[in-house]
Amino acid sequence: MELVMGRSRTEQIRSFLIRGIADKRRDVVASAARRFGITRQAINHHLQQMVAGGYLVAAGNTRGRTYSLPVLGDVFFAVRNGPGASEDQVWREGLAEELASLPKNVGDICHYGFTEMFNNAMEHSGTDTITVRMIRTAAMIEITVIDGGIGVFRKVKEGLQLADEREAILELAKGKATTDPTKHTGEGIFFSSRMFDEFCMLSGRLFFSHEYLGDDWLIESKAENCSGTTVRMRIAPWATRTMRVVFAAYAAEKDDYGFSRTHVPVSLLPIGHENLISRSQAKRLLARFDRFQEVMLDFHGVNSIGQSFADEVFRVFRNQHPAVRISWVHAAPEVEQMIKRAMKASLNPTT
Repeated sequence: MELVMGRSRTEQIRSFLIRGIADKRRDVVASAARRFGITRQAINHHLQQMVAGGYLVAAGNTRGRTYSLPVLGDVFFAVRNGPGASEDQVWREGLAEELASLPKNVGDICHYGFTEMFNNAMEHSGTDTITVRMIRTAAMIEITVIDGGIGVFRKVKEGLQLADEREAILELAKGKATTDPTKHTGEGIFFSSRMFDEFCMLSGRLFFSHEYLGDDWLIESKAENCSGTTVRMRIAPWATRTMRVVFAAYAAEKDDYGFSRTHVPVSLLPIGHENLISRSQAKRLLARFDRFQEVMLDFHGVNSIGQSFADEVFRVFRNQHPAVRISWVHAAPEVEQMIKRAMKASLNPTT
């Protein structure tokens, strides 16, 4: 585990213990003693103080004692959507005080994510009421925004004239996707999903999830449609990243504060069980790439691509848009072979 510079040793020990208890590790006391080079008795003293402070709940006798995380904050309210509604006012009156004790970087991320998602619900959903839920433990802050409107994926599908709601998820994952470019840049969902430990959206039968430094997932449910949109965001209070660091990660050049680089999960492109073989599929992937200076394609979970697909992305598009740098990661051997074949053809065009 990477320790946070500037935090006291006591904070580091207790953060380690909370993580272990959140993960339901049975050897948390022994692990902490080894990690910090102190006795088990000293670790137990920390646990006793955390119980006394209300951060942990203890059960059982000394030898078989277990610990759990109590709910430290639980906020639930509904807001009438209409003239005068303001995401900043809702934040100040509904959540700011409850989250005031968080480290500044984590509080800033919660503020950004909540206001962006609440504003989206206000301006795009068409709903009369927006519901907010915040649950906080010593290990996690979870913020949920629910509306009963048109549904985010349907809204993007119709606004961008897409053929399928599943295509809307890919566009949101790229960034800069907005149905109202005069008022929005299309960055709110993208950056919120990159700042939190876990970010998920449920609308209709589609569930989209992104994990920090992890994967993007699209799951289609066979259950009844979920009306409106539910957005759930989770972050640990010990997260060390800042908003500035996340924004900088998507700037193509140093000191470039614009959103000029994106990371696109290619696994979101297939609809159903289709293989990635055609130029039309490639063109769906390439839509709006010309708005970025650099695009990284993530082929995690993609086992193969066809020659036409690879040619459209790595030869045709690159020749037509030389200012857009396309790179890739996590390519399986067969995918890598097709990419290099297309690029070789680009370097050696036939007459």
